[in-house]
Amino acid sequence: MATAKKAKKAAKKAPAKKAVKKAAAPKKAAKKVVAKKAPAKKAAKKKVARKPNAAFMKPLTPVGPLAAIVGSAALPRTEVTSKIWAYIKKNKLQDAVNRRMINADDKLKALFGKAQASMFELTKFVSKHLK
Repeated sequence: MATAKKAKKAAKKAPAKKAVKKAAAPKKAAKKVVAKKAPAKKAAKKKVARKPNAAFMKPLTPVGPLAAIVGSAALPRTEVTSKIWAYIKKNKLQDAVNRRMINADDKLKALFGKAQASMFELTKFVSKHLK
């Protein structure tokens, strides 16, 4: 009797495994169909010209040590950043070994408050001196 029960259990388990394999196969096919349809939708979209963010384009007045570098006229943040980078490159203040670091001269030291700053800290220092 014990062998008969084991045989029945084995017979019940075998079809269940086959059913799982069959169920998994259609799912893979469904994913491939979805992947083929996605590029067709992207091609249908029209390209729209990107609009600049109004907050970046708002003219702000540089004050203090920032005004000594970029001037005292009102400028958008993007122009202020461009002028600072032009100043850094003109005076060769970018570190030769680690290009992410900016070596400060007298004007930049007043802006940064330290001898060397990372390019990622630049916006933090600039935002303190814009009104």
